[in-house]
Amino acid sequence: MADEFKIEKKKRLEEKGINPYPYSFLQSHHSAEIISEFAKLKGNEVSVAGRIIRFREMGSLHFIDILDGEGKIQLLVRKDVIGDNAMEIIRLLDFGDIIGAKGSVIKTKKGEISIEVKAVEVLSKSLGTLPEKFHGLKDVELRYRKRHLDLIINPHVREFFRTRAKILKYARDFLDGHGYVEFETPVLQQIYGGAFAKPFKTHYNALDTSAYLRISDELYLKRLIIGGFEKVYEVSKDFRNEDIDSTHNPEFTQIEMYEAYKDYNDYMELLEEMVSGLVKSLFGSHEIEFQGKKLSFKRPFKRIYWVKELEKRTGIDVSLLTDNEAEAIAEKEALKVQIKNSYHIADALFDKYIKPGLFDPVFVVDFPAYMCPLTKDKRGDVRLSERFEFFVAGYEEANCYSELTNPIEQRRKFEEQESERIKGDYEAPPYDRDFLEAMELGMPPTAGLGMAIDRLAMILTNNTSLKEVIAFPAVRPEK
Repeated sequence: MADEFKIEKKKRLEEKGINPYPYSFLQSHHSAEIISEFAKLKGNEVSVAGRIIRFREMGSLHFIDILDGEGKIQLLVRKDVIGDNAMEIIRLLDFGDIIGAKGSVIKTKKGEISIEVKAVEVLSKSLGTLPEKFHGLKDVELRYRKRHLDLIINPHVREFFRTRAKILKYARDFLDGHGYVEFETPVLQQIYGGAFAKPFKTHYNALDTSAYLRISDELYLKRLIIGGFEKVYEVSKDFRNEDIDSTHNPEFTQIEMYEAYKDYNDYMELLEEMVSGLVKSLFGSHEIEFQGKKLSFKRPFKRIYWVKELEKRTGIDVSLLTDNEAEAIAEKEALKVQIKNSYHIADALFDKYIKPGLFDPVFVVDFPAYMCPLTKDKRGDVRLSERFEFFVAGYEEANCYSELTNPIEQRRKFEEQESERIKGDYEAPPYDRDFLEAMELGMPPTAGLGMAIDRLAMILTNNTSLKEVIAFPAVRPEK
């Protein structure tokens, strides 16, 4: 709600013939450049702009701290320099106003690099109320709900999003440099698929039919492989109507990539190269700190084997687990799962016994075949599938398959999934006849990988919640 005192000051500015919301301002420098290049800029005239975050008055001197897109800088205002009219404008300014200032680069007696102001211009009169002291916004829910306020009051948060942008740029440059072509596939899909998840449902008025926000772009990217492209990827927004917590957001970003004539072994090498190179480019080192512990991205990354590791820790071989056996194990292990079939129980056992011990980058390799309906069986062992998940700091960061290319086998697996849906497993995706028809034309050997951008950004900014690196995360509506 607008502040009445600020509205009054706005009127007084307008009475002086000043437009408190002008069209533009010539900004010659940012704070970071002035501070880093002080020796070169000392005594030069510059023009800066930013939001007022602090006022101090010492006799005839006024000190104003402004925050621009790169940091903070101090303005030094002397009445005898700017004159009475400009001082009247200064007195009508408030914490939160956006101003422009022109003046000389100096260093104060206390050694602070500043701008000695010769002219000031109101660029946006703030009518809302910001906290009086610049000590940070502590209410976490308010920070996420009002991200604009968070970015004003906690400017260090901006670095999280700059890092996120660098991650996406690096990934795009890396894939483009390896000959991949970027695509955009449908967000609204009449048949969703490519993952086990609950979709968001909507309606096409023009077509009078149901539609779903995609849970994955896998089946469309595979159509491109079938059509003759050999290397494709998409930076995609996907949607899953599921939990909201520190590691899950219903709307999330991932990169999905597919390459013909490759398998999951090739993608382990590619992912190692990309992630290791990304970390080195961001931090100048393969080692970073995450939550007080050293995290090393030096190649090669460790590999552990899903079924063997679980059997070693529990004595349970889940490779041929039946639904009846799974239900008994769920009771014995006190696993809290809604659907007690082999897929969900095996997954819960992994989360209980293996996942907590994963920290440095690691590939978890060769899943039970029944957990991977779009994946080829392990060469030499049909109980397993050629799939890996990539974990960092205990978080799943990527999922990869040697993709199933046999249309007869794909039809059988689609039928199995449909059977599970009928039994009540609503995360099982529906039977996709159009995709099966495309596969029947012939799909080359292909490797596919999905990479979680939100979680990677979370780790590389030393956070433990996705909401810190998603600009506008899902939050409960205000009452």
